[in-house]
Amino acid sequence: MPDLTGAERGSGTKLRATQTLVSHMAFCWSHPSLVLIEIAWRWLFGIPFLYVLWVQAQQILAQIPPASAGLDRLEMQNPWLSSVLLAEAISRYEPSVVAMLHWLVPAGVVGWAIVSGIGRMLVLMRMSALDPIVPIPGRSKFRLLPSLPQYMALQALWMVALLSCFWCWFHAVGWASATYITAVSPPDLEVYLCWLIFISLGIYTTWAMLSWVLAVAPLLMILEGDLRPAAAVRALGRSFSLGKALSGKLMEVGLVLAIVKIMLIVLDMVLSAAPLPFADEFGPGALHVLYVLVAILFLMANDYFHVVRLRSYVALWQHYRDIGAS
Repeated sequence: MPDLTGAERGSGTKLRATQTLVSHMAFCWSHPSLVLIEIAWRWLFGIPFLYVLWVQAQQILAQIPPASAGLDRLEMQNPWLSSVLLAEAISRYEPSVVAMLHWLVPAGVVGWAIVSGIGRMLVLMRMSALDPIVPIPGRSKFRLLPSLPQYMALQALWMVALLSCFWCWFHAVGWASATYITAVSPPDLEVYLCWLIFISLGIYTTWAMLSWVLAVAPLLMILEGDLRPAAAVRALGRSFSLGKALSGKLMEVGLVLAIVKIMLIVLDMVLSAAPLPFADEFGPGALHVLYVLVAILFLMANDYFHVVRLRSYVALWQHYRDIGAS
């Protein structure tokens, strides 16, 4: 747990959640087993799911070859023609993609809920074993098993909310595309890109500010030791009424780590672009290997910060619970 001064323990308003993130980062870095468990369960779900996506994409491309959709006529030097060709190609692929998503999305949400529920439970158990201050009720692995189905249900709700954000983003970008990129007049790419940036950052920021409500609900159920039926519903209700002080700190952590994720994306873009001037010497094969390594590093760093956020949420809950009890 973070080292808090006496003033911080006595007053929730003086606690700076972003300052304590450094101690959480150091704890997770010094205990790599936490991050390894997080990476294991995420990749255990992600790799098979990506393989299924690849197989389904190949089937769709076999039914509608890219050449028949006009994708072989794209020209980087002619963005106006390329934008119209892409719009026509999307309209051709959309029915097949939507039909695939009708069964793939529910199956993916169920698979995510099962794997993430078990994985996060293992992370919490390991965190409790490494840090006696982390209050896992009963400190027994078997006592947490009855709450596992409800934990999975809350994880599924989190994923549904995330997919809803993607759905809103897709339709908002579609509106911008239909408004400013048309076949009857030259596309206004400047305005379209402005809307694209505004919509993307707006939805991303909104998710960063509000997603903590769904992320902290399963933690409340475990930390408070509520093993009764409908504990997930009660935990979800409590996550909306944690008090202004604690809610503000949880939102603060979410925003800071959202900025960290953007920084990771920018860093990976720099690492990917740095060797381009030497592409003729390295060859395309070496660049492809580099891109794969950069993507793996990003995913591992992202998983690391997920564990940091989890421990930060636990620490904040413990801190404000102690204040309320004092």
